[in-house]
Amino acid sequence: MKTPIACLLATTTLIAAHVAIAADNLPWDAKVIKSHVDQQQLNGVLTRNELDALISSGEHLFTARFKKQDGVGRPMSTQAIIPTKRKRPARHEFSRTAGLDANACVSCHNQPLIGGAGDFSVNVFVSEGFQNTDFDNTDPQFSNERNTNHLMGAGLIELLAREMTADLHALRSNALKTARQQQQPHTIELISKGVNFGQLHAQPDGSIDLADVDGIDHDLIIRPFSQKGVITSLRQFTVNALNHHHGMLATERYGSRWTGTTDFDEDGYNDEIQSGDVSALVAWQATLAAPGRLQIENENWQIAAKNGENQFEAIGCASCHRPSLPLKSVKFSDPGPYDFAGTRRSNEDDHNAIYDLALTAWLQKLPRNENGDVLVPLYGDLKRHKIADQEVALLGNELLSQRFVERDVFITSELWGIASTDPYGHRGDLSTLHEVISAHGGDARESRDLYLALDDNERESIIAFLSTLVIEPQTAVTDKF
Repeated sequence: MKTPIACLLATTTLIAAHVAIAADNLPWDAKVIKSHVDQQQLNGVLTRNELDALISSGEHLFTARFKKQDGVGRPMSTQAIIPTKRKRPARHEFSRTAGLDANACVSCHNQPLIGGAGDFSVNVFVSEGFQNTDFDNTDPQFSNERNTNHLMGAGLIELLAREMTADLHALRSNALKTARQQQQPHTIELISKGVNFGQLHAQPDGSIDLADVDGIDHDLIIRPFSQKGVITSLRQFTVNALNHHHGMLATERYGSRWTGTTDFDEDGYNDEIQSGDVSALVAWQATLAAPGRLQIENENWQIAAKNGENQFEAIGCASCHRPSLPLKSVKFSDPGPYDFAGTRRSNEDDHNAIYDLALTAWLQKLPRNENGDVLVPLYGDLKRHKIADQEVALLGNELLSQRFVERDVFITSELWGIASTDPYGHRGDLSTLHEVISAHGGDARESRDLYLALDDNERESIIAFLSTLVIEPQTAVTDKF
């Protein structure tokens, strides 16, 4: 028979064990990351059920308001994309300048639905890629103020960029091979999916003259994300944003491999965002439905929109805002093939996933060409263009050059969803489509001038057409399938 003391000790031990177990699942626990997604379980092409589960985890993380218990905050590290220590803790950890500047991803990406764009009030002050120090004011000498882009159809955008990059790299290899074989310089046009990125001049000695490459970095990698076209992948974008906006550090960049510590920001929380968590966020973003076309019942609007689409083509807008680009494969591998150190790469281990976008119901609605390629209706070309000049300079108003891209050069904004994502312009300071069209200078100056030379009805017809490019409502995650 147990003594009273032994019984008391046993009971206390049981209570302690019960409390310890329950503490992990208390309904009032503020922590939103209850468990991490296991990257090692992501292998090869995911089944529909596996992808559905991963997307659900990604949506949870995208909409979660991260808490201190999750690791929110970075008291001793900066917003820089390269792990960089602070000299001293920030006086105010939340700041509209260097961040933290949002409680959740959805705080900014919410118009007209989760994953959408943002209002002027949620503009970000982008310093990554320029400097590694903190800044504490909104002076444009220290950062570029940017409006929030929508993420709808982002998986298709990245897949297009990958295929076009592969095309350009193949052209470069063939040019070098020809120059070697013929023992004379060989020039090629860098064209992929009908988009011309200038010329490349290959020399017999294996060197390359890149002076005439246009609208792309000299490594010929298309980086389709951000207004400047400097972000390679959704994965890189996600790792960057988690750090900048929330102080949630991904282990694949801020963990022990690159920094020698599991708590680089010194907030007391180790390995805050693991590789599987990033993969879940990428899967959710990559499977967001492509924007569509409004089904118009009003006959006058139908006629005006049709005329406007023709005018849009006639004045040259479609030379950059291409109505569609063909996509051969809709299998989205994560990680992708072109990321650099600091973002998980496909050759690091065997735990890589493929998300087949053909499983989604929305993709089945997209047209295909005679070769079976999906025609992605992006109204863009994934190329950078000069968008301002001395007379029409509004869209070139940034003072800082991001990653060596000139201040007046921006990637073509995809117009799909534009009717659902006002305001417009890189700062979100233009309230109407007419204003943003009128602000086009540089390479778009001729089309802009032709637009302004149209009569009122013709200009209105172009607005009527653009107003049909909408983001269609979605409900539950499972409605994607």
